[in-house]
Formats: sequence, structure tokens, C-alpha cells
Amino acid sequence: MAPKREKEAIPVVELDSDDDNGAGVGAPNQNNNASSTGAPPQATSQPQQQPLAPNCQTLDSRSFWKAGDYAVGPTARPYISQGQLEHARVHPKFLHSNATSHKWAFGAIAELLDNAVDEVQNGATFVRVDKIDVVKDNSPALLFQDDGGGMDPEGMRKCMSLGYSTKKANTTIGQYGNGFKTSTMRLGADVIVFSRAIRAGKATQSVGLLSYTFLRRTGQDDVIVPMIDFDISGNWVEPITYGSQDDWTSNLKTILEWSPFASKEDLMLQFEEIGAHGTRIVIYNLWLNDEGIYELSFDDDDEDIRLRDEAAGGKSTKIQQKIQSHISYRMRYSLRAYASILYLRTFTNFKIVLRGKPIQQYHIKDDLKYLEVKTYRPQITTLNEVIVETTIGFIKEAPDLGVTGFNLYHKNRLIRLSSSMKVYGIPSWLHDKDEHCVIVGQ
Repeated sequence: MAPKREKEAIPVVELDSDDDNGAGVGAPNQNNNASSTGAPPQATSQPQQQPLAPNCQTLDSRSFWKAGDYAVGPTARPYISQGQLEHARVHPKFLHSNATSHKWAFGAIAELLDNAVDEVQNGATFVRVDKIDVVKDNSPALLFQDDGGGMDPEGMRKCMSLGYSTKKANTTIGQYGNGFKTSTMRLGADVIVFSRAIRAGKATQSVGLLSYTFLRRTGQDDVIVPMIDFDISGNWVEPITYGSQDDWTSNLKTILEWSPFASKEDLMLQFEEIGAHGTRIVIYNLWLNDEGIYELSFDDDDEDIRLRDEAAGGKSTKIQQKIQSHISYRMRYSLRAYASILYLRTFTNFKIVLRGKPIQQYHIKDDLKYLEVKTYRPQITTLNEVIVETTIGFIKEAPDLGVTGFNLYHKNRLIRLSSSMKVYGIPSWLHDKDEHCVIVGQ
């Protein structure tokens, strides 16, 4: 779809908000909140009171494992109009605690790759992973972009809500509607999502902001998600409003203040990168390690993203150098190596492009010698669902290179990996056999 020309008469550029009701920047009107039904929110007359947002401030701690250490103040009970029901709120601190399910940053990246792979059924042919620069503060950001079916306004709200999932097919990897939130919040404090979609002949584009920094710095006690939508079916870009124009403008103002993009024009340029349909995710305010350095390293290899604290350093023996060159070691710190073994079967019309270069899929079982396939059947049940075919063999460098381990795949996706190097000690369950094997479960 060609980029649309915006109608000049639509008053969406004016960014002054109406503060008559005490609402300031980022005030949680109904249009801010992700709908509990997944549908676009409706207008409400409920009064709102929120503090004004400081300008472009960051969190007290930029280390992920310390960012959740703060005291939760008293929660003011919101005013409930007659006929309205109370709703269970989610405190922003839950975004952080929920993300601690990913101890490993690459595990979080894998969740976002899964979302793109699931879009293959909607026509996706690629997912692009890259580093971009945030102009506002000259900091790095992490980019994920695919050309799948995209999300309409309802889909965007389900994406930003906890526990909603539109994935019902047995072939999809994601199911529970939690992976996007845990993965993005594990990689950075903030994420902005752009998506274009065509549903029932109606073309839309949507922007959603999930910002831990915004929620913390404005003292929110509920997860507020500013979102704006556009109808691009006709010759003009038409803002979609569910309440008042002031509500829409307030959401836009919040997004511009707390996102990497300083103007509405900058936001619109992101859609030109997407094309007719697809999704573009920008994760920014990336987390630092305990030494105050970015967890993710973009400088060691122009075609890779690395985990700084996992990479090997210093001098090593020849045998250690051999081990460190093996994929079972490199996948600990190299995203290119890890992503190459992330999916068991080869994609036919889909590719993962990391920093401009497609990732070549690597199949460990293709490099095994003395290969055997064993069928695993638990003794406690006769259910066919738990029967697993397991491929066992020796790595081609054995016995000179002491690498042992196993990879477990579910729905074509690596869900458990374990490896050990002989110079660092063989796992106890192999001591008697003194074998060096790689096991791949399918």
C-alpha cells in the first residue's frame, strides 16, 4: 500500500491538552487503557487525576535486576461512577516482576522471533532484527520488524494487554498472550509498536506505547498504555477516535513525550518502513549490566548482537579456543549462533535477517556421527502425545573435543538447551560412560 497523504483539515497536530478536569500529560483516560474485551475503548465521564510528567527522565536504576527495587506508595481508590464496575488493576511493578521469567536476554529475543514466525501463516516472509539509534539522546535501540498480517486496533490492544492471545492454531508457538510483555520489558524499559493491517477491507495503522519509564516517573498505580489509531482505507489518513478529539490528542502527546520520536511526522515515517502491512517494534532505554554497560553489545561484530557478560575474554589454551569456537559455546553470547539453532526445521519462504545479513539455519543433528534415533516412551502412560523421537549421536570432533549436551524442541522451537565442555567438567550422568554426545529431541 502506498503511503497516504494526510488531510490538512484534520486537527490532530495541535498538542495542547485540556486540563480542565485535572488531567495532565499521560492522564489515564479510557482511551489510554487496554480494553478488557480487546475491543477499542469507549469514552467515559469518569474524572481522572494524575501528576504531570517530568520531561524525558529515566529510571533510578538502569540495571534490569535492580529496576524493580522500589517502594510502592499508597494507592488512591479511583472514583467509580454509578453503574460502573470496579476492575482489577495491574501495578506497573508487575511488568518488571513478570519479565524476570527471562533470566537470559536471548530467551526474551526468541519470544519476539516466535511472534514473527507465527506470522508466516499470514504471509510473513522475513523478520528483521537490528540496532537503531535514538536521536533524542543518541542511545541504541533494538528493532524487530516483520511483514506479516499486522494488527488492527483491536489486535494492538490485545497485544498490549496481559493474557490475551489471538493465536488459536496448534501450529503457532505463542498461545498465552504474555510473551510480548515479558520479552520487551526484559530487554528494555520501554517499547513502542507500529502496525499496519487490512481487515475486512478496512486498512488501519496503530501505535502503542508500553513504557515502564513513563509509568514510574508519572507515579501511575495502573498500567496505562497510550495508543492512537488511523483509518487509511481512503485517500486520507483519518484519526480514529473513540471518545473525544482531546483524548486522541492527549494520547499522541504522551507518546511523543515518552517515545524516541519527537514529532507526529517522525511517527508517520515509521509506517513507511513497514509498507502495506506488518509490525515494527522499537525497544529503547535498553537495560545495563551491574557495571553500567549495556547488556547487549552492538560493537563487537557489525553482523551480530552479543551478550557482553557471556562472551569469552582473555587468553585461553588451544583446547579452550576450539571449544569456544563450537556453536554449543558461541550460542551463549552470539545471537547469530543462537538464532541459527532456534528452530529445528528449515524455513522455506521465511528468513531471519540480523543486522542486514540473513541467518543460516544450523541443524546440530546433521553434524552428528554414529547417529541413532530412539523413541522415548514413558513407562507410566500409554498416551501417544508423550512419545518423543530422540536423535542421539557424537559430534564430529569427538573425542578430541569434549562437548556434551542436549537440545529439546517443542513445536519446532528450542525450549531447553544444555551443554558442557570437558575441560570444565563432564555432567555427572555421563561420568561412567565418558561419552561426548549431543541429543536433539523432536
